Amino acid sequence: MTTIHDRPVVTELRLSAFKSHRGASFGLGPLTLLAGGSGTGKSSVLEALAALGRLACGDGLDEVFSSVVRGGAAACVPQGAQPDPQGRRGFRIGCTVTGPVGPVRLDVAIQAEPTLRIVGERLTGAGETLLTTALRDPGRPTVQAAWHTAGLVSVTRAPLPDDRLATALLPLRVAGRTDGQRLVLAAAEQMVVALRGVFPIAPRPELMRGPVATGDGRLRAACDNLSAVLARTEGECVTRHAALVNAVRAVCSPPVEGLTALPAPRGGGGEGGADAAVADRVIAAVDRGPLGMVPVDRLGDGELRFLALALVLLTGPGVLDVDTSTELLPASQVLTVLGDGLDHGLDRRQLGELLRLAGVAAARGHIRLLGTVQDAGFAEGVGGVSVTALGGPQSRLHEDAVDQSG
Repeated sequence: MTTIHDRPVVTELRLSAFKSHRGASFGLGPLTLLAGGSGTGKSSVLEALAALGRLACGDGLDEVFSSVVRGGAAACVPQGAQPDPQGRRGFRIGCTVTGPVGPVRLDVAIQAEPTLRIVGERLTGAGETLLTTALRDPGRPTVQAAWHTAGLVSVTRAPLPDDRLATALLPLRVAGRTDGQRLVLAAAEQMVVALRGVFPIAPRPELMRGPVATGDGRLRAACDNLSAVLARTEGECVTRHAALVNAVRAVCSPPVEGLTALPAPRGGGGEGGADAAVADRVIAAVDRGPLGMVPVDRLGDGELRFLALALVLLTGPGVLDVDTSTELLPASQVLTVLGDGLDHGLDRRQLGELLRLAGVAAARGHIRLLGTVQDAGFAEGVGGVSVTALGGPQSRLHEDAVDQSG
């Protein structure tokens, strides 16, 4: 039986050279808050981890950094970094994942200019260097990879594409015949499983107020399909839906009798008139008891953000639009929820309730939370919450140039 301690989780993020961060490392516990004012690099930390998550899914570099990082890969180059004689500039990120193999480290060097490519990657664990890659011929779109074999030949070498994470490709290239190969596969799986469970959440209230198709039942990062997901959880996840109702009741003005999804009004002069409903579209509503149903399009931004964040913390891979490993049961996986600007538009009572929900999920081993806030004062006295303050000397430990050779 898989226990909480057997599930792979990201326990450290390293930004050796990334945007405003140099030589920085961040320990990640079950509940971690990064606190600091605007411009202190909080969002950059989440962007780096989100990028690693997408790379672990097998996505290409250009697709990852154009969609995850504001400004794309070029914006990841450390501020003030000068190009080398060949005109190359880049950045370095990495992480540690703890699981059945023990701590496994991944470090990646990425060239952003003049060509976007991975120029070096290193996977280490169990006292061994399990994988290394290096750019040998700048004219070819490949890197030379070498992975631990520990058989008649100690290391296997082969070219791999320079726009994909080699660690994510190892299961397709390693046979698993020797103890060394099996160790490589176990470490790579541990890393990939943890990173594929990274789920950035950025609720956008202006997109959450409209009706949505009933079959759109996996919550996206923007939570624009909130109504359809609530319709699904109300019918499929009775216990979790009741917990969500209790959370909303605890922080919203009374009365709150329930949450439900209503057929969306047609709205216009179509057949049946303006009061007719569209059968395949729904809009979520708060049941105010004697006051009637209040559709979500009438709720404030803060209420909608709280509702979306609480829903994320009470659900899992089957409800969230996250590309987790299909080879492991959901019970063997942990989601790492990234909440940038977690305190935006929320009051202290709502933030306290979110931390309570996150604590319950973390205790069960289902979800870990990494969030950014401007002021973490609301978390004082809440057990199990780690707070890292950015903007001081801790966030810029030392200068570290990008090693283009990996």
